[in-house]
Amino acid sequence: MWRSSCSPSVRTGRTPMGERPARPPGREVSAVAVVIPVHDEEVLLPRCLRALETAVSRLRRARPRLRVEVVLVLDACTDGSAAVAARHGVHVMTTDSRCVGMARAAGTDAAGALLGVGTDRSPSEAWLASTDADSMVPPHWLTDQISSAAGGADLVLGRVRPDPEDLEVGLRRAWLREHCDTDPTRHVHGANLGVRWDALEAVGGFKPVVEHEDVLLVQAVLSHGAHVVPGREVLTSGRRRGRVPGGFSGYLRELARNSALPPLVESD
Repeated sequence: MWRSSCSPSVRTGRTPMGERPARPPGREVSAVAVVIPVHDEEVLLPRCLRALETAVSRLRRARPRLRVEVVLVLDACTDGSAAVAARHGVHVMTTDSRCVGMARAAGTDAAGALLGVGTDRSPSEAWLASTDADSMVPPHWLTDQISSAAGGADLVLGRVRPDPEDLEVGLRRAWLREHCDTDPTRHVHGANLGVRWDALEAVGGFKPVVEHEDVLLVQAVLSHGAHVVPGREVLTSGRRRGRVPGGFSGYLRELARNSALPPLVESD
């Protein structure tokens, strides 16, 4: 999967996250879309979609009148990702941008059309959830996001946790040392965020950049005074060779170097 970013705290010049007043409750969400960019992920995509199916099923049981759509953006895939997607009954679109920002933006546009955002429903009543094809969301991932939205949240930011099977002991310990804070803006991940559609539109959506599109979006949304709350943790791949030069895999490589760990030799 195109890798998410792992960055220092998003700084906006506004008050700390905990001091931002929540918007008044009652802005109920009537539709939600999950957008997942995919680049050559036939190995990890099945577990991603199985986990997402569980999360979607729980949300539909909890809120049966809520419309839920899942959009996969197959971006320059040369493997069997399309066949995996076809087995899971999700909406699929293809691009050849080789750019995660463009893929997320294209998926968002397609999802907005499916939900009728701006025509059948107000952008304030729609919600976008974002994850990655190498990640596994927990069962209550979507129900928690929609509950937070009903409580006044414009943005939900959750942690990611690298798959322990992908990390040697030293790197796992280094990860835990660096991720012991509670501020949801400390690290931003496209693999684990949700945003209200009107807040997304107000800043022009995801930027067409090859990495850090998630960080740029969050910076922009927070600069507009969005109310942010923490979300549930998502399990993601701990590989150090990703699909972009930096991103999350680059962060893990840097963390390993700073922890004086030997370089990891990985096969493609």
